[in-house]
Amino acid sequence: MPNVKICETVLRDAHQSLAATRMTTEEMLPIVEEMDKVGYYALEAWGGATFDSCLRYLNEDPWDRLRKIRDKAKNTKLQMLFRGQNILGYRHYADDVVEYFVQKSIANGIDVLRIFDAVNDPRNLKTAINATKKEGGHVQAAFSYTTGPVFGNEYFARFAKELEEMGADSICIKDMSGLLTPYAAYDLVKALKETVKLPIQLHTHYTSGLASMTLLKAIEAGVDIIDTAISPLAMGTSQAPTEALVATLKGTEYDTGLDLAKLDKISRYFAPIRERYLTSGLIDPKVLKVDVNALLYQVPGGMLSNLVSQLKAAGKSELLQEVLEEVPRVRADAGYVPLVTPTSQIVGTQAVFNVLTGERYKQVTKEFRGIIHGDYGKTPAPIDPAFTKAILKDEQPITCRPADLIEPELASLREKVKLYEEQEEDVLSFALFEQVATKFFENRRAAKYGIDAAGCDAEGKTHIV
Repeated sequence: MPNVKICETVLRDAHQSLAATRMTTEEMLPIVEEMDKVGYYALEAWGGATFDSCLRYLNEDPWDRLRKIRDKAKNTKLQMLFRGQNILGYRHYADDVVEYFVQKSIANGIDVLRIFDAVNDPRNLKTAINATKKEGGHVQAAFSYTTGPVFGNEYFARFAKELEEMGADSICIKDMSGLLTPYAAYDLVKALKETVKLPIQLHTHYTSGLASMTLLKAIEAGVDIIDTAISPLAMGTSQAPTEALVATLKGTEYDTGLDLAKLDKISRYFAPIRERYLTSGLIDPKVLKVDVNALLYQVPGGMLSNLVSQLKAAGKSELLQEVLEEVPRVRADAGYVPLVTPTSQIVGTQAVFNVLTGERYKQVTKEFRGIIHGDYGKTPAPIDPAFTKAILKDEQPITCRPADLIEPELASLREKVKLYEEQEEDVLSFALFEQVATKFFENRRAAKYGIDAAGCDAEGKTHIV
């Protein structure tokens, strides 16, 4: 088989998983040219939570970040994570917004779009896949890996075949919780290879302590590309360390061809950044530990910290074990949805309410009701009609693709953002995170023109810019 290729995640998922997506563009840029010389298959550098985090916490323009990284990475593909009809937000958007976002992502420098859906409903991937094909991008269609009575190699192989027929250029096994065990990975990759003719990429997390072994068995089964993170920002809830996999495969038929000396340069650059994050508390030592509970309760690292903070806020931290035991029950009630953004937060919050109120579903969140109503798409397993009636009362669930019910949004969004617009992409930032983007635009305008949120300058004169 040809050499195994490596996708480096340090610019996106590694710091998203360990440091709440707080790495700044300024911290990234000095090393990008060196990373570009390594020979990686791709740099995962955008998408996921980075877009939200840039605007919300870092006062950065995510589009500007992408352009700057693209400018320094001349030879390596740039990859992003794209949540299907959710784009990078937390609800479904109209098709015209999805299409425009794909167009602008590729125009600003993205080569590979990894497109997935939280409930594994292929209908929610259709618009993004078609738009990526139209713009000449690489469609990496992903399925969210999980376990449960309806899941097995046959389920995933059938899904992969459907994605191939929809126009995917490669398939990604997206194991967001580190649930994929080594021998299960071997069998899954074999099943996919027998079913589709596309390259297979494996994305897994170190959360449960299995990632390096899982990647190795997947490689032996014929996986083409693996996701890893440079060692200072690897392991824990992040990915397996790049250097360790490169060293493991060196001199074998799977040799990556990457130079450990070049990787050492990258590692030495990120080592002090890691120390700084640890000192500031940006990296909590808890996320660096192996957590076998991930295998028992299927709770990804980010979801676990969310549950802990919700219980802490309620002064009920001692109920964590009960909540962890409730999560799989809630997930079963909701049609065995995979636990990935946003379904992980929705199922987790409902589990917290069920435990805190002492009565299951006494209080039902709007979002959980949305899953039962079909607002997020078709769930992997059918939901019990009696449970649906208990949650929805007299309202009937929808069975169509959720986005079919959303009118085109782009024209009205353009009208709303007109006052702040400085680049075409601003309408997309506004579409995804209206309040957060508006605050960012106001800060940008104030810095550039000395104009406050009301549009007044220092002398109180009103300006429209």
